[in-house]
Amino acid sequence: MPWHSHHPDSLSHTYCMPWHSQKLPDSHTALVSFSVESFYLIHQKRSWRLMVPSNSKMSDKMESLSVLKSLTLVSIYSLVLVIGIIGLALMIHILQSNMRSVITIAMLNLTLAHFLFLITVPFRIYYYAAGYWGLGMMLCKVVSAMIHVHMYMAFIFYVVILVIRLLGFHSKKDRYEFYRKLHAFGASVAVWLLVFTVLPPIFYFKYGMDDNTTNNKTSKMSNNDSHCFQFGNHLEKHVGVKVLNYIMSSVIIIVACVLTALQCHVMVLLTRKYGRDCMSHQEFWAQLKSLCFALVLLVCFVPYHVFRMYYLGHLYLQNINEVFLSVTALSCFDMLTFLGRGHCYLCNRARTV
Repeated sequence: MPWHSHHPDSLSHTYCMPWHSQKLPDSHTALVSFSVESFYLIHQKRSWRLMVPSNSKMSDKMESLSVLKSLTLVSIYSLVLVIGIIGLALMIHILQSNMRSVITIAMLNLTLAHFLFLITVPFRIYYYAAGYWGLGMMLCKVVSAMIHVHMYMAFIFYVVILVIRLLGFHSKKDRYEFYRKLHAFGASVAVWLLVFTVLPPIFYFKYGMDDNTTNNKTSKMSNNDSHCFQFGNHLEKHVGVKVLNYIMSSVIIIVACVLTALQCHVMVLLTRKYGRDCMSHQEFWAQLKSLCFALVLLVCFVPYHVFRMYYLGHLYLQNINEVFLSVTALSCFDMLTFLGRGHCYLCNRARTV
């Protein structure tokens, strides 16, 4: 190699050249490349470490909310199951001692609706406590739909009871003749036949089914059997069902508020009529029980349907919707309204109020 290639001036001249015009040896090129790649990897690793705490906090927050939701739902449904069974036992005892009115037939229907729903409550408690379903898609759909069936059937019978009581109060006539009981019994049979005839095919073919898998008669639930009661995403694909939900929610809110207002007006009239002695009159106690039913409508059903109208446009709030839905199950407490003075009247075969 020539001497001048090792001369300091030659080296200085070489390394003072612009970097892009230098022809570095292969070893130098590899070193620079390795350094750039190392810097990039270190930067990426640092960025990842900075992001992990944020994701971890978000994950912990979501997990805490999920645990809180599960505890809330387990508590509500456990209370509903215990108090509901007590209420059913009380109601059966009362109804078998008095079968003389249209009101009694409506109460029988209401008791049947509560009974069918309470059968499915243990499955809900199991799911929210265990966090896992594993009992099959069909049972999941039945249990999921039964709380809605219970809610709407109970709403119908509440309206029937309140309307009959209001008409009886304002007309001052005996509207509980024998032939009217026959009509009420026939109507009850027709309603339940319609329910048990129409609902099973809907459960099997439509409820919870995904449009993309309907041809194969499968659904998302068949691929993931660990989750249940999460059919809210199907509302996004069925505009007609969503519109029907808006209509039904509006009707229930309006009817519940109007009937409660009318029943409160009746109580005010009776209080003015009897004064301090109102507590000793059978008519007052009868209308007081009707007021309790109206309050059940207002407290248990209205909040859920108010929120549901918002939820239909924000389907990602499904967990909150489940909590509001569980509040409707508290309507099973309505049987406790027959404790006390009203219970004595019915057990002693007094005139139906």
